[in-house]
Amino acid sequence: MRSVPSIRLNSVHQAHTAQILLALVVLRCMSIISAEGEVTEKIAVDTDAASPAWSAFLDLCDTIAPYCGVVCFLAPLPTINQIARDRTVGNLPLLPYSSMVSNSFVWVTYGLMKNLPSVWGSNAFGVLLGAYYFTIFVQNCGPMASNLPGTAGQHLKGTGAIILVNLCLAASGVGNASEYIGREGVIYCIILFASPLAALRHVIATKSAASIPLPFTLACLINCTAWFVVGWWKLVDFNIYFPNLLGIICAVVQLALKGVYGNRAIGAKDELPR
Repeated sequence: MRSVPSIRLNSVHQAHTAQILLALVVLRCMSIISAEGEVTEKIAVDTDAASPAWSAFLDLCDTIAPYCGVVCFLAPLPTINQIARDRTVGNLPLLPYSSMVSNSFVWVTYGLMKNLPSVWGSNAFGVLLGAYYFTIFVQNCGPMASNLPGTAGQHLKGTGAIILVNLCLAASGVGNASEYIGREGVIYCIILFASPLAALRHVIATKSAASIPLPFTLACLINCTAWFVVGWWKLVDFNIYFPNLLGIICAVVQLALKGVYGNRAIGAKDELPR
């Protein structure tokens, strides 16, 4: 039993290392892809000249994308309701909810600056729901909790700093302010997508995918696919299609592991001898 804390600590360090490495690699790819933004505009399909079926598909994706985003923001609600009932957060981290507020606010700012109602509208729900989740969590985590990671006060200060910086940048009148904010949102998405990918090592080691929530993963796949289609073919916006492409890859990998390992209980023995 004494080895459990060290295992958790190593897992946290490995997850953080994977996030940093993935962010560095993807940022390098971003610099290459964004430098050839004109190629993207040439490749993008002209919706006026496209077939009626393809145009209808684009319109469908454009319609459902914001709603799919809201569904993903609602996913933590059962967990938050359980926390409110039990009046304890157990070993759950606060980071998913503070990062939801920060990330959603960045995309609200970007959507407003680029005049994209579907972007800022759906992410406005993320800000509101994230703030609600954050509040319920803090009310039940205890004033001395320091494994969230860090403390609730540090999360509040960090989230407030991100909001303040983006407000100042948006109001600064800097020529490419919206692009800077968009790139910031891409970086946040990379970090958020790196978390489940880092946890997949545990799934492979235990040969159990019980920790992968199938409904939520499917919802994320549909959400990211819809936003990728809209971002690539309709908006022609790197900051929209690129992070959602990463989300598609992440969801497909998780679904593949779900199909391979299923929901076998951890520690269950194989039926065939080794």
